[in-house]
Amino acid sequence: MHASRQVQLKYANAMTMRWRTLLCLGTALLAGASASGAPAPLNDNLIVEAREALRKNDRIRLTALRAAALDTEHPLAQWADYWDLSNRLPTATQPEIDAFYARWPGTYVEDRLRNDWLLELGKRRDWPAFSRDYPRFRMNDDREVSCYALLTQHEAGQDVSAAARAAWWAQRDADDGCDLLATTLVEARRFMPHDVWQKIRLSIEANRPRAAKAASALLSPAISQAVVELVDNPARYLARRIQAPTGPGRQLSVLAVMRLAGNDPGAAASELARPWAQALPPGLAATAWAAVGRQSALRLEPEAAAYYQRALAAQRRHADSHAWSDETLAWAVRAALRSAAEPQERWALAASAIDAMSAAEQQDPAWVYWKARALQGRAATGPAGDEARAAARALLESIATPLHFYGLLATEDLGQSLALPPPPVELSTRERALISVNPGLNRALQMIALGLRNEGVREWNFSLRGLGEREMLAAAQLACDHEVWDRCINTSERTRAEVDLAQRYPMPFRDDVVAAAGDIGLDPAYVYGLIRQESRFIMDARSHVGASGLMQLMPATARWTAKRIGLPYTSDMIANRDVNLKLGTSYLKLVLDDFDGSAALATAAYNAGPSRSRRWREGALQEAAAWAEGIPFNETRDYVKKVLSNATVYAALLKSVPAPALKTRLGPAIGPRETTAAAPDKDLP
Repeated sequence: MHASRQVQLKYANAMTMRWRTLLCLGTALLAGASASGAPAPLNDNLIVEAREALRKNDRIRLTALRAAALDTEHPLAQWADYWDLSNRLPTATQPEIDAFYARWPGTYVEDRLRNDWLLELGKRRDWPAFSRDYPRFRMNDDREVSCYALLTQHEAGQDVSAAARAAWWAQRDADDGCDLLATTLVEARRFMPHDVWQKIRLSIEANRPRAAKAASALLSPAISQAVVELVDNPARYLARRIQAPTGPGRQLSVLAVMRLAGNDPGAAASELARPWAQALPPGLAATAWAAVGRQSALRLEPEAAAYYQRALAAQRRHADSHAWSDETLAWAVRAALRSAAEPQERWALAASAIDAMSAAEQQDPAWVYWKARALQGRAATGPAGDEARAAARALLESIATPLHFYGLLATEDLGQSLALPPPPVELSTRERALISVNPGLNRALQMIALGLRNEGVREWNFSLRGLGEREMLAAAQLACDHEVWDRCINTSERTRAEVDLAQRYPMPFRDDVVAAAGDIGLDPAYVYGLIRQESRFIMDARSHVGASGLMQLMPATARWTAKRIGLPYTSDMIANRDVNLKLGTSYLKLVLDDFDGSAALATAAYNAGPSRSRRWREGALQEAAAWAEGIPFNETRDYVKKVLSNATVYAALLKSVPAPALKTRLGPAIGPRETTAAAPDKDLP
């Protein structure tokens, strides 16, 4: 047997033995263990210390810890090995990389290092080595690596223009791989000037000024300088416009308007009313007005729908219109939903925007639902509208499910009651046993147990690749059994044919949650729906902004709430389960009361703050579902929809009587606070 294969099997055997013991699978599952007996106690601190050495860039310490992990055949030795080699990748040699691959074949760290090495080979311009290694890259989820790969295919004589254009346009910020690919294809005249202009427009639209500046350098020095100027100060650039622009000046002026709209949509609209803008080709005028509409919609301004109407009118006048991004079109739908215009006009704008989206985006349940609503809203009365209503019903039926926000709304619009999917066939002892000795899943659980959650989650997700539905359910159950609730939920959500709601909507600490909610008059299903979205029941969860615990409380909010309810409190108590639950439910009740019982407004306030939720309710009165879709923060919009749909399912699982439908939870139409209502509690953090 090859030496490296022997080493790898020794590590795998050691890890299998350790986890078989921990999982108490019995002597039958231990039949494959080595004859040397139980492994010696493992120094798990060694792996934690190795990760800390990497963080501190202590190469000497990291190398020593890596050697110790390998010498003791630690089941997580491959991670120390990966950290050590990845930390010195710029000076690594191909034989070192090949030896690492041989030590850990088929593992997450092998593929993770291959990702890193391919990026390094791209920077070195070592295309023969890149081309040899790239076909073995299994994750293949790194855009920069994909750009390098497309470049090698182009050099081999393949036409990669379409794939390269899509990758470059989707690039978030300038990186070496995609920039090199674009430069090469421009020089080879596979990318034409209009492709570059579109890249600049998309970058300006998405507020990625670095990417816009980098792309402009592919056109000419003069254009590049102009883009730098208009990105840095669009108002000053436009102030110099004293006559109708020609040639590239038209494109540049539209870019300046788009950039200006990001700070002041009204000022950008005023620019488009000036004489120079009247000479713009319809396609460019449409792009400019759409950009103004998007920025206005993000600010929830009443003019947004009118701006989009002007964009669509200009677009219809000329076939050579520039494609708008799906995100710009999504905001056209949201602007239509928020508009105070006549229903026919609002639904016409929403339908036009959805029809202009990419085919993939049109399949999103949100746009399927609102397309159905638009068909209903525009249908003629009587038999003349039957065809439109039938088409709308078919769309609603295609997404009706209790498993997401728009599926629940569609179910209710169809007049159907909530019907939860039946539980799957119980997992057999063999199915559970086979998944319980999966090396990658067990390494992931160990890493998570050691507090190395990011690494553990990545290894867990990698190890799910290729699993069938029953195996996925068994993996989810393995996570549930170890109370790693986020992996339990996320893994179970991958199945389609069989749905295990006990895995997808677990109820840890049930007695405590129900009691805490009941003590202050909250719906336990609502609390569960919020915790599932906030922390996935991870008690030591901590967000990037510092929110902590089951209910993800900010330290200042926890202190304020404790003082408000008279609870003795110190900052170290925030992660205590009972204290976090008490403070979180108390704060949620205070917010809910401040918004007159509106769960939609209160949920948004819990995530983004009460002052934002108050500001977002201003404007025209609109149904709560449309209001939720129009929330300008992507995270909060997703959060509100998921918390309330979660709560609807939890109510059914808890057998709440009555179990409110989703529309009941959303509540009545949302608009400005009634003048007769009590003043808002401005002290709420």
